[in-house]
Amino acid sequence: MSILIPAVADSDQLHRDALTVLQPGFVGTTPPDWVRRHLAAGLGSVALFGRNVTDQAQLAALTAQLRAENPDVLVAIDEEGGDVTRLEAGSGSSWPGNLALGAIDDPALTRDVARELGRALAECGVNYNWAPSADVNSNPRNPVIGVRSFGADPELCARHTAAWVEGLQSVGVAACAKHFPGHGDTAVDSHLGLPVVDVDVDLLRSRDLVPFKAAIAAGAKAVMTAHIMIPALDPRLPATLSPAVLSDLLRAAPADGGLGYQGLIVTDGIEMGAIADTFGMGEGTVLALAAGADAICVGGGLADEETVLHLRDAIVEAVRAGRLGEDRLAAAAERVRSLGSWARIEAQGELVEPDLAIGLQAARRALRVVRAPGRPAAPVTERPYVASFSPQANIAVGDETPWGVAGMLAARLPGTRSASFGPAAAATPADLDALTAQVLAGAEGRRLVLVVRDTHRHAWMAAALARLVAARPDALVVEMGVPQAEPVGALHIATHGAARVCGLAAVEVLTGQNVI
Repeated sequence: MSILIPAVADSDQLHRDALTVLQPGFVGTTPPDWVRRHLAAGLGSVALFGRNVTDQAQLAALTAQLRAENPDVLVAIDEEGGDVTRLEAGSGSSWPGNLALGAIDDPALTRDVARELGRALAECGVNYNWAPSADVNSNPRNPVIGVRSFGADPELCARHTAAWVEGLQSVGVAACAKHFPGHGDTAVDSHLGLPVVDVDVDLLRSRDLVPFKAAIAAGAKAVMTAHIMIPALDPRLPATLSPAVLSDLLRAAPADGGLGYQGLIVTDGIEMGAIADTFGMGEGTVLALAAGADAICVGGGLADEETVLHLRDAIVEAVRAGRLGEDRLAAAAERVRSLGSWARIEAQGELVEPDLAIGLQAARRALRVVRAPGRPAAPVTERPYVASFSPQANIAVGDETPWGVAGMLAARLPGTRSASFGPAAAATPADLDALTAQVLAGAEGRRLVLVVRDTHRHAWMAAALARLVAARPDALVVEMGVPQAEPVGALHIATHGAARVCGLAAVEVLTGQNVI
């Protein structure tokens, strides 16, 4: 005779709390049945990416379907503006990113941009944004932050982080300052590996924590953790999994050396290499919650029901084994529900259409234009040749979002020719010779426009640029990354980001529509 052991129903409180703290993604432009079922069973958040968005009407319909299952669901998105956009992944963003806003250094404008971006999200039913990046980009070689940061100065980053949080939340969309305690001093992409930030606590407090203090003072509803090792804080565990970072530093009262933050703590993507390849997703989830995190972001890469069930069950098993306190899980789930309730109440206000003009106005103000002495650059008035040099995009930015100026110039100047080159095109001296010859042949009898991105980080790009500018001193250069390299060419335009509006602002200068 066999003994049947009844399964614990998904609706029991433990399972419900375990679902509540997950923030998973899915594939498609309508919610799958499994997402609907888990929302009804307690899932507290859903994460949206570019793959889920085709247009405003579709997205609004999708979020309405999610809310039909759970009115307090947090609908999250990674919409920083600038290079990282999900609303406009197919066209490029209508809003310049952080580096452009930091270059202008007008907090009132930053507040306006974040407010209008928030209105665009609210119109579509998105109430929770994994932005802004509060990282101080102190390492010029940083492969994952760069233009996503307001800059390298802590105080500048602080005032713009606060303004961005205030602007976004003024229209009822929760802000999430990231990546705590600061991802700016890294040379490794945490999507792929585990960066180590070897700094002392004094430097961390005087530099990296400054913008997070400003975000907390501005009322940021959420803070996202960084998958980085900081041995001075915890020699064993990355920040996302570290009680010393999340509980003793972020949560603890200022009198005890902490920042006193009482809002939602969410992890960066738990499937990222820094966690999944070193601890495993399930174990990483349990350790993060035990350390003080309230929500687990997952779904940028793994976006299926199996992942959700795996993480839910890992949480439940950890509670039953005594490795994760039931009270700790319940407190985390309550913070998620509390934020969902806040967002639902805020959404009851009247929706206002975003003022899209503000984005282009800001992009124009962010331009830095340098003209070579004695080499006046006349406007481009007919059929140029545009060579774009494309580094491999980091996963946060994605490969699907278009960037550059070639298409915009072609729309204005029929007959424009263009070509794009990646690292493989200049992998050897022979390849570099062939690339140079191809560009010079294509540009014969035409104005030459060279479009680059983070030249200072890519030796192959710097070499190609130097060759081409030497052969064509009249070349016009558009730098759409962090402008660390010396300006070259007859005209050098630094856009401080690759958003669509940044490219449009550069084209206005190239064609003489805007003289700076």
